Amino acid sequence: MKFRIPFTFSDTEVLKRKSKSLIRFAGMKRGKLDEYLRNTGEPINRRQYLSICYRCFLINMLFFSAILTFILAILGANYSYLIGVGSAFLISGFVFFNQINYPRIFSLNKKRNIEKNLIPVLQDMMVQLNSGVPIFEIMVNISNSDYGEVSEEFKKITKEISSGMPQIEAIEKYGKMNTSEYFRRVLWQMSNGMRAGSDIGIVIEEGIRMLNAEQAIQIQGYGSKLNPLIMFYMLAAVILPSLGVTFLIIISSILNIESRIVHLMFFLIAGSVIFMQIMFLGIIKSKRPTLL
Repeated sequence: MKFRIPFTFSDTEVLKRKSKSLIRFAGMKRGKLDEYLRNTGEPINRRQYLSICYRCFLINMLFFSAILTFILAILGANYSYLIGVGSAFLISGFVFFNQINYPRIFSLNKKRNIEKNLIPVLQDMMVQLNSGVPIFEIMVNISNSDYGEVSEEFKKITKEISSGMPQIEAIEKYGKMNTSEYFRRVLWQMSNGMRAGSDIGIVIEEGIRMLNAEQAIQIQGYGSKLNPLIMFYMLAAVILPSLGVTFLIIISSILNIESRIVHLMFFLIAGSVIFMQIMFLGIIKSKRPTLL
């Protein structure tokens, strides 16, 4: 998963060079953004990222202010300059908000991708260990397999080992850097087992058992969260629209409301139902357990 700043067309390094003049406005205070940016794997810090966002905001403000003001002036709208600048501010603010939050979203998606593939990876490792494959070769095989972000993380580990770093240190290093609690725990168990000279097969088998138990807990929690969501969905997207359409038909026939207004209200009800459907699907997706 490649990190790319949304609503930009240049490479990160190019954007960093172009935004150097604004870096002094980024401030020195550290926060969660530093952790999210570190998890992206890109050589960029908080001040550099904020300076890129500020530069994009200013460029968008100037561009959209000029375009919208020009269009509104041609159309002969009153207060075209104020409306153009206000609309440009809203658009630029929306873009800025998305850019500021993107590292957090990227980090969460990466964490989900890791945890989704973690149990199959450990099962694959267990099969290879039982076949007598050395642990380093297993990590190389995992890095060359199609396990998403887990393969990418093992690729980094094997690269460090190939460059001369001891296996235990490489595993511990990327265990500390990763944001996934379960992946950190698995790597920590592997490094401790290798340091103590334990059987890695037993360590990985324990990791699989732990993740399976956690997966069962997540599924139970997911089921308990779905029940009130389903009730809310039935009320907001099925019952209320049905009652609304029925009352609208009755009231429009009694009061002789214009057909144009009735059609508009029907479209509003249909639009609200579609909005509720999309929102409900988004909530269901966000609540889905990470280990599934």
